[in-house]
Amino acid sequence: MKKIVLVLLLILGFSTAQAQDDKERERIKSLKIAFITQELNLSNKVAQKFWPIYDKYEENRRELYRREHRDINDIECISESKANDLLKEFVEIEKEDYELKKQYFADLKTILSAPEIIKLHQLEEDFHRKLIREYRARQQKERQKNNEEE
Repeated sequence: MKKIVLVLLLILGFSTAQAQDDKERERIKSLKIAFITQELNLSNKVAQKFWPIYDKYEENRRELYRREHRDINDIECISESKANDLLKEFVEIEKEDYELKKQYFADLKTILSAPEIIKLHQLEEDFHRKLIREYRARQQKERQKNNEEE
């Protein structure tokens, strides 16, 4: 439990949900690795198999996210045809995401039990919630500081 608190304090002390630069992203990634490794109690042997699977999945998810959330120029003037093409692409991305997740779970099942995979899913959600909470707290502090200076 003390280790969990330490990891959370590190998260709260050093990271934000909107980390823009690579150094901050790497720091968040390191905290996430430590958090998940500890909470899942991964042995070195399992961790060596787990992290390449996890990293590949995360990379593929980021690519799907980029495709889905790219800027669409002049959205107000988009044609019906172009909009329909984009809708088809969004559905295709969702299908790819589903297939990616199915493969990810199958790959994980070679090294983790089903309950551990469920726990991993919950740990990821917990980690993201804590990052968002910390980001909001920092934003609030920043606003208060700016208000005091005015």
